[in-house]
Amino acid sequence: MILTDESIKKIKEKMARYPRRKSAVLPALTVAYFQVGHLSDEIYEEISKIIDIPALEIAEASTFYTMFPKKPVGKYLIQVCHNISCALLGADSLISYLEEKLGIKKGETTSDGLFTLISVECLGSCASAPMMQINDKYYEFLTREKVDKILEELRSRA
Repeated sequence: MILTDESIKKIKEKMARYPRRKSAVLPALTVAYFQVGHLSDEIYEEISKIIDIPALEIAEASTFYTMFPKKPVGKYLIQVCHNISCALLGADSLISYLEEKLGIKKGETTSDGLFTLISVECLGSCASAPMMQINDKYYEFLTREKVDKILEELRSRA
């Protein structure tokens, strides 16, 4: 078992709020993600047994959302939007700059386990491009100077 008794209890509590079990898939994935830090086939199987939905349907739901990494990530998951608004305002340059600053490529984690860098299709903040999300916080209207300050602040917390 990967999920703790506490996580299983939370999933069951969330499931009780919905008239259809399938409606509890995203809340269950969220509980599992916050406990483990990523999702896997084993976690889908465990959730399947708890809410009685096929594991395949749970996996399908999780693959749609970038907020659910499928492998372990660094302490800080950096998601850079590369959709049209961000792309037009420098997302590719921002990604290249982050790769250079962190010494990694997209999809990789720094050797100290602090940062994982990915690009995502859209984070829904088009009016504040270019932008990125680190864990659950948005950083908008980014410049290289802002990125440097953000990384410095995160490193100082580590």
